[in-house]
Formats: sequence, C-alpha cells, structure tokens
Amino acid sequence: MSNATQALWDHAEARPDVVALRVDGEEWTFGDVRRASAQWAGRLLEAGIGPGDRVLLAAGTRADWVFAYHGILAVGAIAVTVNPDSTAHELAYFLDDSGAALALLGDRTRERVEQSDRVLDVTVWTLDPQQPAAVPSDLPRAVDPDDGAVIMYTSGTTGQPKGAQLTHHGIVGSARSVIEAIEITGADHFGTALPLFHVFGQVTILRTAYEAGLPVTLMSRFDADGLLTTAARHGVTLLAGVPTMWNAMVNTGPESDALDLSALRLALSGGAGLPTQVAQRFEERFGCQIIAGYGLTETSGAGACPRPGVPHKPESAGEAWPGVELAIFDLERNQLPPGEIGEIGIRCEMNLKSYWNRPEATARAWHDDWFLTGDLGRLDEDGCLWVVDRIKDLIIRGGYNVYPKELEEILYTHPDVLEAAVVGVPDERLGEEIAAVIALREGRELDVPRMQAWMAERIAPYKTPRIYHVVPALPKGSTGKILKREIDRTQVDAQGFRTVRTPGPVPAS
Repeated sequence: MSNATQALWDHAEARPDVVALRVDGEEWTFGDVRRASAQWAGRLLEAGIGPGDRVLLAAGTRADWVFAYHGILAVGAIAVTVNPDSTAHELAYFLDDSGAALALLGDRTRERVEQSDRVLDVTVWTLDPQQPAAVPSDLPRAVDPDDGAVIMYTSGTTGQPKGAQLTHHGIVGSARSVIEAIEITGADHFGTALPLFHVFGQVTILRTAYEAGLPVTLMSRFDADGLLTTAARHGVTLLAGVPTMWNAMVNTGPESDALDLSALRLALSGGAGLPTQVAQRFEERFGCQIIAGYGLTETSGAGACPRPGVPHKPESAGEAWPGVELAIFDLERNQLPPGEIGEIGIRCEMNLKSYWNRPEATARAWHDDWFLTGDLGRLDEDGCLWVVDRIKDLIIRGGYNVYPKELEEILYTHPDVLEAAVVGVPDERLGEEIAAVIALREGRELDVPRMQAWMAERIAPYKTPRIYHVVPALPKGSTGKILKREIDRTQVDAQGFRTVRTPGPVPAS
C-alpha cells in the first residue's frame, strides 16, 4: 500500500508552486512542504530511525511540526503526537509507554523539561530547522496496509492513558471519507486554530487537505476575531473548530459583521457536543451552515455527521460517514433496533489497529469487527445518530478529553487529601469544567491557590481542576467504592475557584 504521505508527494510533483500551508500569515507551497518533509526524513534516517520506530512529537502549531510529522511517516516510522503542554512527568510516561527512540520538542516544551528534575531517557531534538541531510530517492517508503502511522493517547476509565495506534490505511481512509461526506472540491480551502496533536486537527483537517491537494491555513493560537479575519482574508471555505471556538466567534464585536466571509460554505464542529443555540447563532450571524459531527481518536476521527445542504435534525450527530457503519448494542452485545439506547459501535476500515501494548484493553473494545465506543446513543429510523451520554467517566473540557482517575491518583498524593473524586460539571463556555470533590485529613484546611499550583506542577494545564468542593466524606457503596453518581453536581459552583463546605455527606443526586 502507498504511504499516507504519498498524496502530498504527488501534489507537490503536479503543482509545486500552489500554496499548501499558511501558519500565522507565513506561506509554503506544496513543493516547499515536500522538500522540508523530505529533509526531516533524511535526518531521521541518518539518526537510525526506520520503519516501525516511534518518534514523539510535542510542539505547538507551526510549520516545522507539519514538516517533521510528514518526515516521520514518510520513512515508515510512527509519530507519537502529544500535547505540547504536557509536563515532564507526562512526557516521560508517553516516551516510556510508546518505547519512542527520539523526542522532537518545541521550545516551550523543552524549556519545561529542562526546568524539571525529570530527565527524559531518550535523545531530544528541538523542533527547529536542522542541518541539511541527504534525502533518499525512494520517499515516501512503501508500507503494508496494517502498518502503524500514528499513536495518539486517549483516555479511558481505568489505568493510565492508552495509545491508540492508527494505521496508514486508516488515516487515508478517514481523509477520503471526509472528502466524500462534505463534498470537497478543488476550490476548497481549510482553516482552523485546532491543535495538530489531536485527531480532529491532524487527520480530519490536515490529512484530508493534503489527500485532496488543498491549502490549509492554521493559527498557532486561537483568537476568535483573528480566526474570522484570517478566514475572510484568505477565502477559507471550510472552517473547523470545537464548540468553545464557535461560541467565542458568535460573541465577537460588531466589527466581525463587516468581514467578507462569502467564501465560507461550511463550519465543521467536533470534539464535544455543540449546543443548538450556539449553532443557530453562528449560522444566523455568518450565513454559514455549521456541521457538528461525532468521531473518536480510535476511529481516526470517523463516525457520523450531517450532510451539507440537507435539512438537519437538531441535536442529532447525523448519518454515518461513507465507509462507516453504526450500530447500537445492549450490555450483552446484542444489536438493538432503531430508537433503543445502548452502546455505540462503529465498523470501518479507519478503526485503530490496537491500543499500543495493551492486548486486553484492545480485546475489550471489540465485538467481532465492531469497535465499541463506550458512548451511549441511539439510531433513529433514518439512520441518524443521537449521542445520549458517556458510559465512561470521561470529562470533555473545551474539546479536550480529561481522564478523572489520572487526576485522582495525583490528588491522593497530596498530604492534606484523604479522599478524592474528579467529576465534570456543566459549563456554558467549555461544555464541562473539572471539579475535584475532596475530603481533607483531620485538622487540615484547603488553600485553593496553593493546591492549584501544586497540581499545575504535575499535570498539563487543560487537565487541572478549576473547582474544589470540600466535603466531610465521599459517598460510598457497600464495597467501599466511591459512588460518583451520588455526588450532587448542583452543589459544585462552576463559576470559578471555590471551596464549599457541606454540613454532612454529599447528598445523592
């Protein structure tokens, strides 16, 4: 099978002078992107990196990320793409778990590591332009359909984050499915401020753009006015973001109404449920249909989405992507008829190869050839998917997945904490905010700023709880297990840092 980067090489051959990439206003053509990616491939080969080797990539959105990523894939190695805001402790875990042979870090990420007492036990390169390298003539290297291309770490309900291994075949299939689902043409142009380590920005946007030979315009940091201005300036036709971005854009000042967004034909939303009101306000203000779909890291982003120009059922995630089948299963893994609620299953060629080095977790996630998502939903008579709830305790804050148990394990190491449970509470801006419900040791008091600073040293900023709710004791079942379902989330104030003391045990909801 062809390498996932083959389309980029082909487009560079056919149209080397066409703009392929913009980052914060700077431009690179398809020829530029291929040359820079090939240079990275040459450097990796000189360093002994070859097929199947893992290379960790942790940097913010920048052109060098795009070049290094394609260089990794071009030599048949596996890109381990992680959040650049990860702490040194988290990076060490990702490196150890993936068995990465090399780490490519952005400046801020490397500074964070150097300021820590944690030493990364691999060679570390800063993600800056390197010395020229000999570029082999056989790039991109041929791969087997089942060869891994990317490992993305995703949250579950037990243990540490798991590395979802996506294949070359799967991410190419996902890109081609997007092209068909939203009727992409050669006149389209992607724009986004999404991070590239996440499946939405990396596969659904970047990989799709280069599979179709389209330009992609990126912003290194999201700014609502800036993204709208950028979209207008460059004639973006497909704008992508998470719900918090759309909410920020509909709340920009009146100067946004003067922007020429006539080229914009679709806004693509993912990462979390999009409030219907936000979607309606965006469409009314900017005259552009917004499509809120459903997909997972484990499915290379594939899932369901509404179709352009077709009347959409509000709050539905739409129909299955081309090449994707959806089904609903009960607890015994029997397929349920339309209208009944159960676990969402996805069958497609885009599904993950495995959770890296976790055969048991991989086996649990499958029923025959169906990937079981851990999410509850239903299908209606028309085949539209309605996502009802999550089986997992996963919190989705601003489009980022947050794993409660990982935070709880850290909280339990604090000398003042006796018991802890981390839950999500509704938040209008972010969808969910992270709340730590804790019982303190006798005679201890909680200093919220100090606790926040303590957590920030041990966990990435987007995972750090913003709310602290203090109780005498957490509710428990007969076996002593903490019962999160009995934590009354209405007692937890989502408006800011807060310590709430209740006179007795947390009431049941």
